[in-house]
Amino acid sequence: MTDTSVQAQPVSVVQAADPARIVALLANELNVRAAQVAATVDLLDGGATVPFIARYRKEATGGLDDTVLRNLEVRLLYVRELESRRTAILESIEQQGKLSPALHREINAADTKQRLEDLYAPYKPKRRTRAQIAREAGLEPLADAIIADPSCDPAVLAQAYLNPEAAISDAKSALDGARDILAERYAENADLLANMREHLWKTGLLYSKVVEGKENEGDNFRDWFDFSEPLRLLPSHRVLALLRGRQQGALDIRLGLEAELESQLPHPCVARIADFLKIGAGFAPDAPARARWLGEVCRWTWRVKLLTAFESELIGRLRDSAEQEAIRVFAANLKDLLLAAPAGPKSVLGLDPGIRTGVKGAAIDATGKLLDTATIYPFEPRRDREGSIRTLAALVAKHKIELVAIGNGTASRETEKLVIDMLEKYPALTLTRVMVSEAGASVYSASELAAHEFPDLDVSLRGAVSIARRLQDPLAELVKIEPKAIGVGQYQHDVNQRELARSLDAVIEDCVNAVGVDVNTASAPLLMRVSGLSSLLAKNIVSWRDENGAFPNRKALLKVPRFGDKAFEQAAGFLRIPDGDNPLDASSVHPEAYPVVERILEKIKADARQIMGQQGALKGISPSEFTDERFGLPTVKDIFSELEKPGRDPRPEFKTAQFKEGVNTINDLHPGMILEGVVTNVANFGAFVDIGVHQDGLVHISALSDTFIKDPRDVVRVGQTVKVKVQEVDAPRKRIGLTMRLNDDAAPARRGGQEHRPAPGGQARRAAPQRPAEPAASGAMAAAFAKLRK
Repeated sequence: MTDTSVQAQPVSVVQAADPARIVALLANELNVRAAQVAATVDLLDGGATVPFIARYRKEATGGLDDTVLRNLEVRLLYVRELESRRTAILESIEQQGKLSPALHREINAADTKQRLEDLYAPYKPKRRTRAQIAREAGLEPLADAIIADPSCDPAVLAQAYLNPEAAISDAKSALDGARDILAERYAENADLLANMREHLWKTGLLYSKVVEGKENEGDNFRDWFDFSEPLRLLPSHRVLALLRGRQQGALDIRLGLEAELESQLPHPCVARIADFLKIGAGFAPDAPARARWLGEVCRWTWRVKLLTAFESELIGRLRDSAEQEAIRVFAANLKDLLLAAPAGPKSVLGLDPGIRTGVKGAAIDATGKLLDTATIYPFEPRRDREGSIRTLAALVAKHKIELVAIGNGTASRETEKLVIDMLEKYPALTLTRVMVSEAGASVYSASELAAHEFPDLDVSLRGAVSIARRLQDPLAELVKIEPKAIGVGQYQHDVNQRELARSLDAVIEDCVNAVGVDVNTASAPLLMRVSGLSSLLAKNIVSWRDENGAFPNRKALLKVPRFGDKAFEQAAGFLRIPDGDNPLDASSVHPEAYPVVERILEKIKADARQIMGQQGALKGISPSEFTDERFGLPTVKDIFSELEKPGRDPRPEFKTAQFKEGVNTINDLHPGMILEGVVTNVANFGAFVDIGVHQDGLVHISALSDTFIKDPRDVVRVGQTVKVKVQEVDAPRKRIGLTMRLNDDAAPARRGGQEHRPAPGGQARRAAPQRPAEPAASGAMAAAFAKLRK
């Protein structure tokens, strides 16, 4: 670290790093070749989307998949911001005339924003500090003199620096000023900061205690009223819970070391500062005066300058890391939900259960068009059960309903029983009933989009339409709802909303483009998620379709207003036209590659309609025969695969879970029951499962598998049908403990899961939190689920 007390000889500033530097940094970080990064950066800068690059530019990127490309896209933004900040810092220090060659090298070598800011700290314009006041009083030479003379007595030296006009009337005042100068200097030493930061991260603990007088108000956070855990071991969901407790005024949070270390004299952090600086500080009562005074400087540096700053910084680091993990979990769950198996083009009756307000029903045809609606009142207060059954039966018969989608909210099992009774009374009716998550349906019902789609339909009935459509095609319907309202995350309202929105938008874009979109039936909200399409272009496509009828081929898209060549390049491969003029338009083969297909067809003397979907139709020819300067082997192989299986849907086969008859409420459960259920949410500590009793049960991570697992998503995904055994039932608190280890005889120990790890050299002073903000190892906390969805 350059000694900032010495005036540096100015040097010229190297301007913003050239692209090669950024490419090299990213290539090293992502462990890919520089050429792959450079090609991807060029494509991104040229307006290409990640789905387009991943699917249609494999030759350029060397086959980087969408996950790597997304990471590269995010890190590219960070590195560019880093380089921009580096240039601004260099310019600022140069303007001050303090940019020495050594400092210039250190700043150029900094590889994180934190390191850059540490190096810039001594030169950053700041408010008038105690150290600055001491310098103005002429005390910096005193500080330097004490450092320079190992045999001096600071009190004696201080006599020469008295300055009554500056309120320096005695030796103590002079030495206090010198102490402030040195403390600020050391607190701005980038190497010391890096050393202490790493040490605290490895050895520090986060302590929390209840705010006095908030014991009752903060009851949800009771397990953190007297709690500590090593910083590096705190899981993301616990960090967010602690921060929520602080934000709500229930908890005080501070940084510290183990209790026995905190009581040592000198404090271990003070001793570490002294050892790092090597200035001859001492702490023994009989140490020389200079050593004792410098020991006090080190103590002052820690207590006044560094402790509070590091506490804020490291808690911020925990928050950032926890938010990133929460966003990752939300994004992963959202992807699973969006790519859930579609029932397909079947007629569906959607039922949105309610008690006093009635059960709302909406019948849709195989294309999702609304056919009919009805509201029935089988429950309190009307209790018109027979009339409700007749109304349902009439709707089913009239519209030839194949599936009944029942929202899984209040009165869902009662509504399901109503459907069962209807089928018993009218055995000629054949249909399948399915429980469907209704999360976000009410948000859609009140949205501007729903009002535009169904201007004359009562708001209460729009939710039933959404429930029916999300059974037909979850992806097409859920894109209409703000992702946060779907409810598959943890603490999503506590995290950085801009980063959350960016991540979730990327997930939706990837999912929509992975499946592909029928341009002749897709809604504008679905189309706007297609690579290269804006909301305006999506609306223009729908308007053109309404005015001119179905698109006969992909080329016709160029007739849409504002649909230019660039948009066509990015979007065409993801827009499908079944039964159009060109059979290739129903596939994911990009129009730019149609000439390759023509060469293949000419080789085998066949028509596209004859070979598409025919296994073995391309047997005897090799993809390598059809490569050229533009289309390499990866693209031609993809074309071969697409011709054999055109329009492949990556989503799984449609299956339904069957809830056990007679098990409708939490009071019907008892330990040992084996039930079928659907995973509704996956958090870092386990998975929530809907078993049909209006209250999701929790399978803790320790009960998901007989083998060790680090991430619950290695075993379960949102939407997956699973078998579980009931372990615990706490009806008053609405908690259900489940296990997927069907041979378990009793509830697992509360601290038996991998998520609860003891701290080295000690452990948290309380058991790991079991309250709503973080569910217990064996409790199934519906309250926790509710908090996760807030």
